[in-house]
Amino acid sequence: MKPVIFGLAGLTIAPDERAFFAESVPAGYILFGRNIDNREQLRALTDDLRALHGDDRLPILIDQEGGRVSRMKPPHWLSFPPGAAFDRLYDIAPASAIEAARINAEALALDLAEVGITVDCLPLLDVAIPGGTPAIGDRALGQEPMRVAALGRAVLDGLKRGGVLGTIKHMPGHGRAMVDSHMELPRVIASDEELEQDIAPFRALRTAEIGMTGHILFEAWDAERCATLSPTIIETVIRQRIGFDGLLLSDDLDMKALAGEVPDRAARAVAAGCDIALNCWARMDEMIGIADALPDISDASRARLDRARAAINPAKDWSHQAELLARRDALLALV
Repeated sequence: MKPVIFGLAGLTIAPDERAFFAESVPAGYILFGRNIDNREQLRALTDDLRALHGDDRLPILIDQEGGRVSRMKPPHWLSFPPGAAFDRLYDIAPASAIEAARINAEALALDLAEVGITVDCLPLLDVAIPGGTPAIGDRALGQEPMRVAALGRAVLDGLKRGGVLGTIKHMPGHGRAMVDSHMELPRVIASDEELEQDIAPFRALRTAEIGMTGHILFEAWDAERCATLSPTIIETVIRQRIGFDGLLLSDDLDMKALAGEVPDRAARAVAAGCDIALNCWARMDEMIGIADALPDISDASRARLDRARAAINPAKDWSHQAELLARRDALLALV
């Protein structure tokens, strides 16, 4: 098995993809809008991926946050609110906000579980700051670390109740970035003491099964390498200081915050300490290059992957989704 998660090009597994995936054996897959048409098609695609690997607990990921980051869209699927909706409710009713975040995540997870998706790249635990990049913006759960942690814990719990694993991101924190890491490398000049605020929600939720790095350079910790590519940050900040021992994914390797060829980025991310390299764009030449550049998955990373897989328990009953949504809407109406 190679320590990589790949994307797919279309609505079905193409013949060349099928042969390549069977040979390279990636750790899982991530889906985007280009892979999604309707419920029947999407369930057939995820069933085909599981059959290809003979694995009922295959990690199949998606970015389904709600708000502007939603790969599954109406009319076939529901719209869900962004993180800021729960932050606003927390201002006046913290317990209601936590409950609303939990039941919203459970309802969202039921949409995913119904079509065979097992992992959502949610929640964001990035502590927002005024003037930060709009790439985070209303996706964030707030500006106060323990509020972010409380709402993030509710999201993880709700997703799991709906049969889906969450992913805490973007470790060790994207909130201070002034630019979008999709387009360029953010440099954070905050002191080590100031950065305690950024890592606090991740420390509070350090027992999550899966986490994701951010392509952010923190001058206080490593003035040369962003978190995804920094052995110092991954080992001393994420693994030791935060205490996270779950499966650590890189953020998408195709983002412009990173330099160099994509296969080299994947190799550097894994060498730095990421358990899994994330490659989203399904370009066959890049995927072949990544498979050639990466070693087989390490024993430690395989153990973390197996722990995450063991926690996947897909829901089989979606009949209570409408009840969940009605309860959520009643709570959000308090604002």
